[in-house]
This record gives sequence, C-alpha cells and structure tokens, in this order.
Amino acid sequence: MHEGQLEIGSDLVRRLLAEQFPDWAGLSITRVPSLGTVNALFRLGDELSVRLPLMPHHGDDLARELRWLPFLAPRLPLRVPRAAAAGTPTPEFPHVWAVYEWIAGSPYDDAVITDEAAAGAELAEFVIALHETPVAADVPPAGRRPLAELDQDTRRAITQSDPEIDTRAAMRAWDRALELPPYPGPRQWIHADLLRPNLLVDRGRIAAVIDFGGTGAGDPALDLIAGWATFGPKGRAAFAERLQPAVEDWERARGYALHQAALIIPYYRITNPGFVVLAARTIEQLLAD
Repeated sequence: MHEGQLEIGSDLVRRLLAEQFPDWAGLSITRVPSLGTVNALFRLGDELSVRLPLMPHHGDDLARELRWLPFLAPRLPLRVPRAAAAGTPTPEFPHVWAVYEWIAGSPYDDAVITDEAAAGAELAEFVIALHETPVAADVPPAGRRPLAELDQDTRRAITQSDPEIDTRAAMRAWDRALELPPYPGPRQWIHADLLRPNLLVDRGRIAAVIDFGGTGAGDPALDLIAGWATFGPKGRAAFAERLQPAVEDWERARGYALHQAALIIPYYRITNPGFVVLAARTIEQLLAD
C-alpha cells in the first residue's frame, strides 16, 4: 500500500518470537485480513495477536499506543487493546513491535450490528469518557491541522476522487467547512481515527475500540468523524444526541470527515479498494446529511 513498505510475513514473526519470546514461538501464526493501513496483524495461537508496523515511522505510533493505553484503558467504557509484551528492534526488524491479547469480534459493519442507534449511543459514551480524561503536560499532540491549512491537499484529493464521489457536491461542502473558525481549545484526549475498521463488534454490539496509534491531545471534533464514517442516519442521530456537540464542533467534524475520506480514495484506489469503498460511503453520508 505504501512506497517503502516493509516486507512482513509469518516466518519473520516466528523468528522474532523465537529470539525474544520463545515460549510463544511454537504457537500457530495466521495473517489476519484487514483494511488497516498501519500495521501487519497476525493471530498467535488462540489468545494472542502480533502487530508489526508496515512503515518505519509507524513504529512511533505503536510506541505511543504502548505508552498510553495502560493509562487510558481503566477510564474507558469499551475494551481496548492490552499488550502482553513489547518487542524490541532487531537487526532483521529494526522497529518496535508488540504482542497483544486477542480480542474477539469483527470490524463494524451494518450486517453485524443489532441496533445502530444503540451503537451510536455506546460509542458516544466512549468518546465522552475519553474527552473527559485529564490531559497532563506530557500527553503528545494528536489530530490534524486546522481545516484552512488542509485546503490545497483536500481540493486535489476531491478532484482525484472522481468517479467514486460527487466531486462538485463535495467541493461545495468543503467550501462551507472553510468558513468555520478553527478550534479555540483546550486540547482534549482524542482517539483521532474512529473509523469502522477500528471498531470491533461482537454479538451485535460494539465490543472494543482498537488502533490507538494516533491518540493524544487535540481537537475533539476529530472523534466526531464517526458520525458519518461509522454510522448511518439512526446511529448518527443517537451519537449526536448523547454527545450534544456545539454546532461549530459538529460542522468542523464534517469538514475533517470529508478531508480524511477524500485523501483515502486516490491513495488507496488500487492497493486497498475495500478502504476506498468505506471512504466513499463516508462522503455519501455527509453530503446526504
């Protein structure tokens, strides 16, 4: 998916385990199909998984997650990844990697959710708890630059997203987003990537939120993107009803949702078409809302 992407297979995983965690080296190793763009994921036996960054700089994201999830986990109402061990860089794989407890479930999809409105309310509770978590001085910055600073890249991406989206309508929506003032602060804890692949569903309900590589302190509107990226009208209404966001925060989130989805489409059109389908769906939702 990326220029310079690391070559990662089960043989490499087994060698790393044999060097650093030999008790697990004899377990079965199975690549887990995923729309994820940051880590390679392998199931290790029945109870564990292994995550390795696909790009060198993605190791920083994994290190961030390992540092902050133990602090965040007890404050959140949904399950989050729990590391069983942190792997250290080696000459063969000179990047951070990690072994996690396996979390049962499948990525969020309309077909596996029992009640979309209930899911919207449940995710809102997660967002509220995260945003209310105290921000210490050493919490890293997170999120995206102000919308105005993303203008050129967003317009280019919208143009390049034809024919997957209505580019004229998307450009009008982007023009409206640029009329909003930037977030005045203060910074709050955010996940920053509440997309469908990062929400696991089990027995019809959201069971876990994963991939905290972008977590930190920033504009809370970034977590409202889920209103369009995850939900349809019923779930979005329940999500907003529970959150009660200010109008400017909700509209700024719509702008960020458009920016993020538009960038996904031309970049992953060939290499991750399933992810492109989700991005086009997000733009369809926000244009119809």
